[in-house]
Amino acid sequence: QVQLVESGGGLVQPGGSLRLSCAASATISSFTVMIWYRQAPGKQRELVASTTSDGVRSYADSVKGRFTVSTDNAKNTMYLQMNNLDPEDTAVYYCNAKKWALSWSSYWGQGTQVTVSS
Repeated sequence: QVQLVESGGGLVQPGGSLRLSCAASATISSFTVMIWYRQAPGKQRELVASTTSDGVRSYADSVKGRFTVSTDNAKNTMYLQMNNLDPEDTAVYYCNAKKWALSWSSYWGQGTQVTVSS
């Protein structure tokens, strides 16, 4: 069973930065796509950023230009660099990895809290 462990969340002031990590117990190059989601209180979970095994990256409009998703295959880790944070970015951030092999397999981390507040 694949395990994903997020870290790097915390409390940061508006305009500040954080880098989230998602460490996988499997070789991340085997995943078809890896995704960062977030869920704020009272809101639905939303896709924040994704990166495919082909190196294609995409972002939600609300984070374009501020967030960057990257991977380190040697460490089997995906990152989310978050700059110029806004209180609207406050949420629990989840890592998700999907693999296609005749059917989809999907794995989730436990989430890490990000709070942006002065």
